[in-house]
Amino acid sequence: MLDVCLLGSGGMMPLPYRWLTALMVRYNGSSLLIDCGEGTQIAIKEKGWSFKPIDVICFTHYHGDHISGLPGLLLTMGNAERTEPLTLIGPKGLERVVNALRVIAPELPFPILYREINGASEEFSLNGYRLKAFRVNHNVLCYGYTLELDRAGRFQPDRAQALDIPKYYWSRLQKGETIADGDKVYTPDMVLGAPRKGIKLTYCTDTRPTQSIVDNAMHSDLFICEGMYGEKGKEAKAKEYKHMTFYEAAKLAKAAEVKEMWLTHYSPSLTRPEEYMDEVRKIFPAAQAGKDRKSVELDFEKDEE
Repeated sequence: MLDVCLLGSGGMMPLPYRWLTALMVRYNGSSLLIDCGEGTQIAIKEKGWSFKPIDVICFTHYHGDHISGLPGLLLTMGNAERTEPLTLIGPKGLERVVNALRVIAPELPFPILYREINGASEEFSLNGYRLKAFRVNHNVLCYGYTLELDRAGRFQPDRAQALDIPKYYWSRLQKGETIADGDKVYTPDMVLGAPRKGIKLTYCTDTRPTQSIVDNAMHSDLFICEGMYGEKGKEAKAKEYKHMTFYEAAKLAKAAEVKEMWLTHYSPSLTRPEEYMDEVRKIFPAAQAGKDRKSVELDFEKDEE
C-alpha cells in the first residue's frame, strides 16, 4: 500500500491558503518527497507526517518554487539527529545546485547521496519500489516521475507439493527468495502464478503535453499533473511559458487511460480551480482539482476467488 499526499498545489509562489506543489509518498516505513519549494516543511507538519522517514528527495527541475525549501528541510532533519543517508535525485547539475543552497546549511550529521538523472529516462530501484524519471518539455531541463510497486503472482501450494518442495521453504519462495538445498535449487517461479497488477503513480509538473507523459503514465492508478491555467484563452500563455491548461492535462489523462487524475501547480491568480472542473470532466470524468494535503491510500486490487 502507498500513502500519497499532495502537500501543496500552487505554482510560482506560496500563498496564505496554498503551499507550493510537492508530493510525499510513504511505503513500508520509508518516505519519498518529490520537489521541495518554499514552505514544504510547514506543509508536512500541517499534514502531521514525520520528516524522519524521508530517505529520498526527487526534484523535477531547479526553479526556486521546486527546490528553495531544501536547506530548511535539511537543517530540520539534522536537528532531529538524523544519521541515516539521504538520497537526492534530480536532473544534471544536482550536486552543484544543492551545494549552492547548502551555503546556509553546511554541516549535517548525515551523508547525502547524489543520483543525477542521465538521458531521456532512467530507472532507480529504491526501498522496494521502482522509480522512473522521464524527460518532459519545460524551459529548463525537467523530468516527471513514475513510482511502481510490483506484485508477484499468487503462491500455488499444489505446484509446491507436486515438486516435493519442503514446506519450510514455502514462505521464503513466496517472498521471492531462491533457495539452494544440496544439489537442488528452488526458485519462486516454480511455485508462483503469473505476476499480478501492481500499483502505479505518476507525477509531472512544469511541462507542455508530451508523448513521454502519455507513455509513462499509461494505466496509472493515480496521475498527478500540472494544470497552471483553468481559464479559457490561456493557451498562448501556457505555450509561451511551457506550462499546461486543465484541458490539456485532461487529454493526457484520457490518452494514458489512467484511473484518476489530480490537477496541481495552479497559477497564483487562479483562486478557485473547482469552478472549471465540469468542463475538464467532459474530457476526463475521473479528474479532480488537487488541493493542499489531498491524500489517498493506493492498495493492490483484491484477488478474484
